[in-house]
This record gives sequence, C-alpha cells and structure tokens, in this order.
Amino acid sequence: MSIVTVTLNPCIDKTVSVAQIIPDCKLTCRDVGAYPGGGGLNVARVLTRLGSDACAYWTCGGENGRRLGQFLDHEKVQHTPIPIAGAVRENLIVQEESSGNLFRFGMPGPLLSEVEQGQWVARIRELPSSTQYVVFSGSLPEGVPPQWYGKLLQAVPAGIRVVVDTKMAALCHALEVGVFLIKPNVREMEELVGRELTDDAAIERAVREIIDRNGAEVVILSLGRAGVLLAVKHRIERISAPSVRLRSKVGAGDAVVGGLLAALSRGMPLREAAKFGVAAGAAAVMTEGTELCRSEDVELLFKSM
Repeated sequence: MSIVTVTLNPCIDKTVSVAQIIPDCKLTCRDVGAYPGGGGLNVARVLTRLGSDACAYWTCGGENGRRLGQFLDHEKVQHTPIPIAGAVRENLIVQEESSGNLFRFGMPGPLLSEVEQGQWVARIRELPSSTQYVVFSGSLPEGVPPQWYGKLLQAVPAGIRVVVDTKMAALCHALEVGVFLIKPNVREMEELVGRELTDDAAIERAVREIIDRNGAEVVILSLGRAGVLLAVKHRIERISAPSVRLRSKVGAGDAVVGGLLAALSRGMPLREAAKFGVAAGAAAVMTEGTELCRSEDVELLFKSM
C-alpha cells in the first residue's frame, strides 16, 4: 500500500436535523444518518473514492467498533483495526433547519491502556516497506499523554513521509519530532506560535517560523472557503477554492488531505497536488452530513481551477 492513515480516536458520526433548537423542549429529529468518523478514517475514505492504494489503521472496540468496521467494509475501504478494551465513541451532528446552523457534539472516546498504547507503537514500527506516506489525523484518545504522540511518530520507519492533522498539544509534539507536512487552520496556527495573527503578513511569518525551525517541510494552512496557504522553504502562495454551494463543512479538511495525498501518490508536483486537495475539500462541502466528496466532482472542480 502507498498510504496508511492512523485514527487513534475514531467515532460514528450520527447526523440529525431539527426544525429549531429550543431550550427545554423535546425536539423531533429527522433525516437520521450514521457515518464513519475520525480524521484518518475520513482521509482513507476520500483516498479510496479517488482510486488510491490506502489502508486505514484505527482503534476498534465495543459494538460501535463492530459497526464502524461494517461501514468501512461497505465503502470498500481497506482497513486494519487495532483492538482495545474500551468502546468506540459516537458523536452527534445536528442541523438546525431554520437557521442552517450546524451543531457538533464530540464525545471524549475510550481510554487506551499502557499496553494498548504499546501495541499502537509496535504497529507503526512495522508499517509495510511499500508505504510512501502515513497520515496521523484526528484527536488523541481520552487520557493519552501528548508526549506519547511524539513517541508514536518516532516509531515510523525511515523513508516514510509523515503527515499530521491534529490539535494543539499533540501537534506541538509532532513539530518537535519534525514531519513532512501539517495542515492547521489559522486558529490552530495562533495556538502554535502563541500570538494572534491579525493579517496576511502575520500569518505568513508564523508559517515561516514553523518551516525554519524544521517542524515541517510543508505547511498547508486552511483558510476555509478562501482555500489554503501553501508554504515550503522558499515559497508561500495562496490557492483559492472554487465557489460551490455549501451543504456541510463536516469532513472538508480531511478531504483536502485525502485529495492532496491522492495527487502526490500519482506523481503530481506539490502545487498541483495542493490544488487537487482544495478541489476535494470544495467537493466535500457540496454533500450532506459526512458523506465527503465524489470523485467526479473533484475532477471537475480541479479542471476548473
């Protein structure tokens, strides 16, 4: 396989819609759906849809873990569950029809014992030699020290490029180890550098700091509907997102990563791969819930950019 994704704290995303969210009222839910969730699983789903050779490693436990495996099988996602004693979490995503607002409720997830943490490190140390990229995406499980995240990244065999899309504490440890690529948003970048980024110049200085201290070779800074900022050692440029009808932003960032890696694995130059990733992110917001992107939409949007 050319790409492995790692999801330490996966979930089942349950989606519902209500007419209006009113306090102290019993609300009638409609359009109930359930989808695989967790950053790395979403990246693997996108890669599979785009025809890439990918395998998802994920933490599996309880009845929700069994259901999650069935969802992945249904989508023909190649996957390797890592068994744990605890149960996979279930998140709730509520669409308020009257306003169009989306409310996302994330549950903490299961605890990982020290033995289970060790099993994860062993699995990463034994990644297949055919792996080109390994993507660590999503949150840490409840109670896992952020320092362990750095240990996990250090277990990646030499020659495999590491991509990271996670939150503050774990992301800081990833930068200490040094990785190929990170994909923060502006708020996460502010947390990383410890100051408010009030304009374009401040954002670019912050990105350069990360690269200059060898935290990452490439930074893809998410700008939401405006696209991304692509930064490497001697070059920073903006890649605008195509204008599309917004249905749901859930999973759009994961689609950017999946599209980018699909393109890189095909041999596209980094700039073109970043454009393909942006096209995948735009295609994802065109779908409902956490359905992610359709390959035909990605290709059409990419050609229009």
